[in-house]
Amino acid sequence: MTGNKSLTIVVGTGYVGQRFLARVDADAAIGLNRSPVSGTHVIHSYDLDAGGALPINLPDRYQVLYTVAPPASSEADVRLERLLAELSPTPEIFVYISTTGVYGNCDGALVDEQRDVQPATMRARRRVAAEQALQEWSTAEAVRLCILRTPGIYGPRRLGVERIRDGLPVIREADANPGNRIHVDDIVACCIAALSADKTIGICNIGDGDMRSSTWFAGEVARQSGLPPPPEISRQQAEQQFTPRRLSFLSESRRIDTSRMRDVLGVTPRYANAEDGIRASLAEQDANPS
Repeated sequence: MTGNKSLTIVVGTGYVGQRFLARVDADAAIGLNRSPVSGTHVIHSYDLDAGGALPINLPDRYQVLYTVAPPASSEADVRLERLLAELSPTPEIFVYISTTGVYGNCDGALVDEQRDVQPATMRARRRVAAEQALQEWSTAEAVRLCILRTPGIYGPRRLGVERIRDGLPVIREADANPGNRIHVDDIVACCIAALSADKTIGICNIGDGDMRSSTWFAGEVARQSGLPPPPEISRQQAEQQFTPRRLSFLSESRRIDTSRMRDVLGVTPRYANAEDGIRASLAEQDANPS
């Protein structure tokens, strides 16, 4: 992303944003983040909850990668709305990281981008509202838009090892739903491809295509970490022990079709086998323990 590529502004330099910045040249991207973050790239402090003028002068050519979740305080994504109001001139491309949770429960069906959204939780409804606001804005402003509908993101220090060490239970395999996930490096690859596209991508499901359950995933993390497998409980027991948020994930079942990610976005996941992604994540943790 050098040469004649326009500047990328990464809004939100958390787990995904930092990983993205680590993949691109320091002069090709800058970050906006609520709190200061150290690194090789310039990151400006900007609080989307407070709003106000951007801390930078926008160049004539730039693109945006937006990784910030909507606030829980309202159904509309006021953070996103505040940013869009400040984008003048407008970017060439806007890439928004959404969630596959917008599809709601699909009873295990294979879900592509043509399926109607049916969000069952407030957090998913906020994402649908954000997607709709972005689609209206991008059409009015002639901005190329890519919405990456993303499942659970894992990677170094995002494997749930602490929960396994604490002996926290998982739902038994017989009661588990299909799993949808993606390694953080593969979502970064999707972001780079979307920002480099010379056409409007629109909505694109992303994921590794390895649909083994979250129960299998926790067991595999335990195995590769040399830990005892987490205890398994029935769905009925889970309803009594799990938090409402965790239960909400168990109430939704779907398999994400990632054909457009491969055929249109042009990305084949490096970690299509989650076993490889877990192994690489643990190796990185061991190499960088801090």
